[in-house]
Amino acid sequence: MLRIFGRTTSSNVQKVLWACDEIGLPFERLDMAGKFGFTDEYLRLNPNRIVPTIDDDGYVLWESNAIVRYLTSLHGAGTLWPTDARVRGDADRWMTWQQTTFWAALLPAFVQLVRTPADKRDRAAIEQAARRSGELSATMEAVLGRTPWMAGRDFTMGDIPLGIAVYRWYAFDIPRPEHPALRRWYERLCERPSYRRHVMIAME
Repeated sequence: MLRIFGRTTSSNVQKVLWACDEIGLPFERLDMAGKFGFTDEYLRLNPNRIVPTIDDDGYVLWESNAIVRYLTSLHGAGTLWPTDARVRGDADRWMTWQQTTFWAALLPAFVQLVRTPADKRDRAAIEQAARRSGELSATMEAVLGRTPWMAGRDFTMGDIPLGIAVYRWYAFDIPRPEHPALRRWYERLCERPSYRRHVMIAME
């Protein structure tokens, strides 16, 4: 059986758990990182001291988006893994954009609002993160004004990383622009049982 190493509150682990749930792929999850620390076994699999990592019958892979691509290509062809190369290219782009652009802009707000005591928070960092992520959210609004999902007419792997980031964006007490298409997309995600199970949980 597929083994997934990582704590449930990690946004990167959530990508993998959510994807597996969507495609009905059974797995065993082992707590790792954060308050659980790292075992020697884990560090032999992944010396980077980050999560998630998977062990798929002896094949070890780390980096969350790479894992999602690998698993959906094997088990989600035609659903999470688009068979059309251009649709797949779009989905892949949004996975990368989430990691390198949108989440990078929002991350300082996460660090300050979730992991920093209230009396020690850097308000300027929070305001800058809110402003920059708000600007970037217009990119999603433009796409979702034309199509129901990030890569077109169907829910794909391209919606997973952004779905996790946008949950945090809406949960944080920060100013943000009102985007009706983005809000509708988010509300559709909230209707998915797998999203509620793996993403709409406490942050740490």
